[in-house]
Amino acid sequence: MNDILIYATPLALAALGETISQKSGVINIGLEGMMLSGAYAATVVTATTGNPWLGMLAGVVVGLVLALAQSAFTLDLALDQVVVGTALNLALLGCTSTLFRAQYGASGSLLSLPMLPRFGPVDPAVVLGLLLVPLFGFILSRSRLGLVVRATGEYPRATEAAGFSVSRIRRIAVAVGGACGGAAGACMVVSAAGSFAEEMTKGYGFVAIAMVTFGRWKPWAVYAASLLIGALEGLQFLLQARGVQVPAQVLLALPYGVALVVLAAVGKGTLAPSALAIPYNKEDR
Repeated sequence: MNDILIYATPLALAALGETISQKSGVINIGLEGMMLSGAYAATVVTATTGNPWLGMLAGVVVGLVLALAQSAFTLDLALDQVVVGTALNLALLGCTSTLFRAQYGASGSLLSLPMLPRFGPVDPAVVLGLLLVPLFGFILSRSRLGLVVRATGEYPRATEAAGFSVSRIRRIAVAVGGACGGAAGACMVVSAAGSFAEEMTKGYGFVAIAMVTFGRWKPWAVYAASLLIGALEGLQFLLQARGVQVPAQVLLALPYGVALVVLAAVGKGTLAPSALAIPYNKEDR
């Protein structure tokens, strides 16, 4: 079970942050790039300082900064969120690969980094993910801030009429999502792998976005969906280790295939926030 939680935690962190972002009306397609950048930042800082906690913090900061930079295009300039996010992913994929090769060379994949210390079988990253579930659940469903965030994703004009800034609320929500995405990438390095590889996020950012829909924008359900994918990730490693005669490509594709099937099955009829991915301009009438 502990291994499942470790595999699921990066996905869960990214999906939980994306839940906050989407509830405010912003879909962060650039989440994959933020995760990859968080992983790279964690690698560099941990390798330089020997401190995985600082590496984890670096991942959070990088994800936060990238989210704020992206929000300048999607919120201030009201550009298409999908286009901006896709461009960000492509740019960060190239940047992280180039920088990693320049610093560590072709053998960089053999880099071995110190991991976050565990307290017995308890992994700190797993604890962080478990704590965020009730915290985000309380904020969204029980707090005044959560009410404003939900209203911003459903009826942004009502939010403005109540005296709140839609742009500011969405920027905060996007920042939370970016910080969680950076933390997710950092966890892959300092909690799970102990190393970095080009494209190591392997589409987890997009899977995290799918998990938000799968979990119907409820933090506990999003976390449960992430556990399912984490269990499948662990299963494919177990099957490979036991020499099961199945093509490796099939095993590697297993978590993603199941995610698509389940999403197609439960996604029909799911109601997303009504203003999701729709730029808001208070000058429009």
